[in-house]
Amino acid sequence: MNGAVLLALSCVLFYLAYHVYGRLVERVFGVDPARPTPAHTLRDGVDYVPTHPAILFGHHFASIAGAGPIVGPVLAAQFGWAAVALWIVLGCILIGSVHDLAAMFLSIRHQGRSIGTVIESLMGYWGRMLFLFFCWFTLVLVVAEFLRIVAVTFVEIPAVATASLLFIGLAVVFGRLVYRGGLSILTGSLIFVPLTFACVYAGTLLPLDLVKLLGCDVATARQLWTVVLLAYCFAASVLPVWLLLQPRDYLNSYLLYAMMALGFIGIFVARPALNLEAFAGWHAVSPLSGRSDPLIPLLFVTVACGACSGFHALVASGTTAKQVDSERHLRPVAYGGMLIEGALAIIALIAVGVMSQAEYAAALKTQGAVKLFAGGIASFTDKLGLPHSAGIVFISLALAAFLMTTLDTATRLARFTWQELFLPREQPEDAPPVAAPVSSSFRALISNRYVATLVAVAAAGWLLLGGGAKSLWPVFASSNQLLAALTLLGCSLWLLRHKRPLALTLLPMLFMMATSGAAITTLFLRNLRVWQSDGFRAGGVMTLTTGILIIMSVALVAMGAVSIRQTVKQPVKGH
Repeated sequence: MNGAVLLALSCVLFYLAYHVYGRLVERVFGVDPARPTPAHTLRDGVDYVPTHPAILFGHHFASIAGAGPIVGPVLAAQFGWAAVALWIVLGCILIGSVHDLAAMFLSIRHQGRSIGTVIESLMGYWGRMLFLFFCWFTLVLVVAEFLRIVAVTFVEIPAVATASLLFIGLAVVFGRLVYRGGLSILTGSLIFVPLTFACVYAGTLLPLDLVKLLGCDVATARQLWTVVLLAYCFAASVLPVWLLLQPRDYLNSYLLYAMMALGFIGIFVARPALNLEAFAGWHAVSPLSGRSDPLIPLLFVTVACGACSGFHALVASGTTAKQVDSERHLRPVAYGGMLIEGALAIIALIAVGVMSQAEYAAALKTQGAVKLFAGGIASFTDKLGLPHSAGIVFISLALAAFLMTTLDTATRLARFTWQELFLPREQPEDAPPVAAPVSSSFRALISNRYVATLVAVAAAGWLLLGGGAKSLWPVFASSNQLLAALTLLGCSLWLLRHKRPLALTLLPMLFMMATSGAAITTLFLRNLRVWQSDGFRAGGVMTLTTGILIIMSVALVAMGAVSIRQTVKQPVKGH
């Protein structure tokens, strides 16, 4: 198989899905462009802000397309390129895109609340509380894992650190000029997009290498960057969305588009042959752990973002839904954003698919997934006249930029989720989530945005700095897919209560619940054995983490089953 052919076929299927299946999903849920969105009815200038669809797409896409659609396919390539490609294409069209649009829609119909709070109207107060805690738990894992990747990247490629810090300042200036200074989006884009790429170039000239500057070792440098990034996460979470989050995501999306364009053009020009095995068998030896991993269920959790990701529901319902100007933007932003992420996942797969199985295993073990992806894309851009080394630097810098975007978005979502945990029981749907009245001074204190952010940042920091995060990716990926299954369960309940067809969400929910449940059970048993043999620090934290996730997911499924039974007996008419 030729890589260009695989990419072309995937894009054709994605295009058809957007215009055919995406419209079907809109009709099933009842998308209404004439209905006012929470961005207008609850406008506060901080979280609820009507946003131009181009800027909103930039925020949403940059937030969901972090390391997931790259790291996942690169790691999963051990099972063979055909197996991974099938899951990416089919999963993205039939599960992931439906999941994202449905989550955003339900949030908009519930005053921009997170999907966790929406659950209260479907599964009751304790269902809401358990789901929100599951979401918060998953978000802490997201923050910890992505923060680890960024800190490692900053140390290994110091130019990335310089460019990222410059980019933060640039985004703040752009946001203030556009939203408070009267600068048009077009004029601002013409000025600041080139400056964004200039930050990348500046990073190569003045790399911020803490090892050299401070004379410390690599481990200490990583810890220092971890502390700095934790502080950044705190600030990004509490600042107004228009000041940093929106402008950063919008400008960052151009880096991502440029990186994807290089990948697209490079692949079609180079037309690389896929030398990796199409199917490596039902079990494959992991180059990183040396274990024999079963394709079922681990393929379906290793590739999360790019096929289906529960984190997307938190982005869609946590930040994006609060900024949607019209429901007509749901399909391009939510469904379309997921399809483009699927295309990025295919590009990542092709980047490593050109290797033989032996070359892939050796490179993954020595270089890691991010470097392997950058090197693969750079080999394609050689055909465009771009030097290999320059290609690696640019791609690495672009990756780090939107890794930071996912990082600050996840922290803000963790803040929202924590605040919603302390909302009073059975609130009316037309009450804004954060501004809702509180019944006690304790609730007011604990749900303060500064306290809520501090709790999330502290939990992620404990995981990283306390030594419990050596194998976060599999646990994060499994909890992520469990969250997707639970979100689809909530969407199915909503459709059932509103007497609408269930198949679009119910069948994907059953598939995701079966695969992710099996995967996280496998990880629990593995970590338990590590705990028993090597001690608590080696395997105890991840054992307890996976165990808690299993207990919560089982409880939520049981609550969902009860709600379905009650709804079938006494269906509720919807609005």
